[in-house]
Amino acid sequence: MRLASLKKGRDGSLVVVSSGLSRMVSAAQIAETLQQAMDNWNEVSPQLSDLSASLESGAISGEPFDESQCSSPLPRAYQWADGSAYVNHVALVRKARGAEIPASFWTDPLMYQGGSDSFLDPHGAIVMPTDKSWGIDFEAEVAVITGDVPMGTSTEQALQHVKLIMLVNDVSLRGLIPAELAKGFGFFQSKPSTAFSPVCVTPDELEDAWCEGKLQLPLRSVYNGELFGMPDAGIDMTFNFAELIAHAAKSRPLISGSIIGSGTVSNKLNDGPGKPLSQGGVGYSCIAEIRMIETIEHGEPKTSFMKFGDTIKIEMLDGKNNSLFGAIDQRIEQKAS
Repeated sequence: MRLASLKKGRDGSLVVVSSGLSRMVSAAQIAETLQQAMDNWNEVSPQLSDLSASLESGAISGEPFDESQCSSPLPRAYQWADGSAYVNHVALVRKARGAEIPASFWTDPLMYQGGSDSFLDPHGAIVMPTDKSWGIDFEAEVAVITGDVPMGTSTEQALQHVKLIMLVNDVSLRGLIPAELAKGFGFFQSKPSTAFSPVCVTPDELEDAWCEGKLQLPLRSVYNGELFGMPDAGIDMTFNFAELIAHAAKSRPLISGSIIGSGTVSNKLNDGPGKPLSQGGVGYSCIAEIRMIETIEHGEPKTSFMKFGDTIKIEMLDGKNNSLFGAIDQRIEQKAS
């Protein structure tokens, strides 16, 4: 089934969405919000599934679905922990800062705890006070929403706790990262509010594309109207979601509604750094990677970070070119003084 949250109050209004993302029906009689559904998942998910089946069969006509009216599926969450499962991405962005990656990065996942109190709407603006020195960047990712995950959950047990899957734009301020990380205390100012896709889906809806804890489809990033990248989220993923969830739950339980991100989707090419689409590669899921490639090839980056008026659209299509999660479609705007 497919779920979304219409904009309403702080936590949205839960709806069930049809497979073609064209129709919806309110789920308020079952659960008013997605977090309420997550808190009672074992009880309400069969009811939501029945409602979804009725919408699909036409037994319930529903009403038109407009993804621009959606908040992120969880407009705020108790937990948002973002991994960095594509070590190719880590190597490139660290190289851009003049830092090599330790060997342990290939065996022990990186993860940071992001701000989860104010997620952006998937079709809302990314509002910043400046576009000059902060280095505004998008990061296209995949994320899962878990049920309750006990502390010490193993990788063998972890995937049973994945309830929903969605896409992410993990906005990064590249200009603020180096000084912040130099303090040795992690991200904060350099990781502003994140946006998630309008729709989240249960793993069974993805069929064979959800396999071994990976979503094995290309993730499309369209930057200022042009295709910027389409790396496959199932390729070069060093740590799958089972490993990421087990890592997050090593020393604490995760409560239902926790969000775990994959980190920026990134593919290599012939065991080397990825290439732009124009050079036969699959492109990139963030600007930082192409800037690193340009530095390697030309001695300096040529692609600028995002400016006011720039747009980014992040989407994943199935084999029939149907949008699975709807699109994250955002514009950089200046904060009013």
